Amino acid sequence: MATERKLGRTASQRKALLRNLTTNLLWYGRIETTEAKAKEVRAIADKMITLAINTYDKTVEVEKEFNNEKQQIVKQTFVNDLPEKLNARRLMMAYLYEIKEAKKDDENKREYRERTKDNKHPVVEKLFREYGPKYRARNAEKGCAGGYCRIYKLGPRRGDAAERVIIELV
Repeated sequence: MATERKLGRTASQRKALLRNLTTNLLWYGRIETTEAKAKEVRAIADKMITLAINTYDKTVEVEKEFNNEKQQIVKQTFVNDLPEKLNARRLMMAYLYEIKEAKKDDENKREYRERTKDNKHPVVEKLFREYGPKYRARNAEKGCAGGYCRIYKLGPRRGDAAERVIIELV
């Protein structure tokens, strides 16, 4: 018995499709697709968000000393991930595709580079910075866990009559 839908594709095509849909759902917050694809993406997105909820605050501050050009001792503090969060980050980076942050209309190239230089993986950072705290507060308030995606039916698609839906994050 198969555990996932085949979606009429080979394994590699199916994996790429689901990775792409999941990445776009987490980045944009909502996407339009067919019902079968949306049900598969919902399970994957819920797992990614649960991973972010459980590990987003697992960090530690580290103070490091080093010598500068004048041989003076300089102390700097860094925020490092604990091993649990690092593992979660690597799992997310292995599955999700990279989406570059969009350049704003009133922003030149230098300003864009300065704004995005610290954020190498925007989708993963969005999971940890936005979705983790948001959904942990929601879970505490409602006393439940899971169910982070909502699916709205739009009706059949013209041409092949496949059921179209909008899947969005709650």
